[in-house]
Amino acid sequence: MREASLTVPLFLNALEQTGLSTWLRESESIFGFYFILVFHTIGLALVVGPNAAIDLRILGVAPEIPVPALRNWFNLMWLGLAINVVSGIFLVLAYPSKAFTNPDFYLKLTLVGFAIWNLQRMKRQLFDDATQSESAMFAKGRTLAVWSLVLWAGVITAGRLLAYTCSYLVYGVPC
Repeated sequence: MREASLTVPLFLNALEQTGLSTWLRESESIFGFYFILVFHTIGLALVVGPNAAIDLRILGVAPEIPVPALRNWFNLMWLGLAINVVSGIFLVLAYPSKAFTNPDFYLKLTLVGFAIWNLQRMKRQLFDDATQSESAMFAKGRTLAVWSLVLWAGVITAGRLLAYTCSYLVYGVPC
């Protein structure tokens, strides 16, 4: 069996030894790791909640809600994404070995990338053309809406699995 220090890149140990990483991981302050985790969850809710509502509306749920009115929700989703990027960086800084040695982490980031790409396509193709009718929006949007729901479900699942699928908690310490 190989030594943990030989399989985990040394730069991860250097990251874990920084004051910020140590404080995030070990602080008893309410502003430490769990505070960041709460903000990550809030950011996720701001991205995925409105996105799922738009997806479901495009798929025919709540037909009394006019689809063009949902265009304003994109600003809320971009805010949620910004919160997630910042809080995600802090979460990775707290446990870089746990994140960077876990294939699930890369799966999550890949799914996030595809979900954001899909969200941008949806905005551009469905909401940025004010001349198209709702029926045209539905025709264009059904596939995008289904993919959106599938991708965000994958992101959430992969994110939850990160807590249980790690190889190393911190440098040299297997999970």
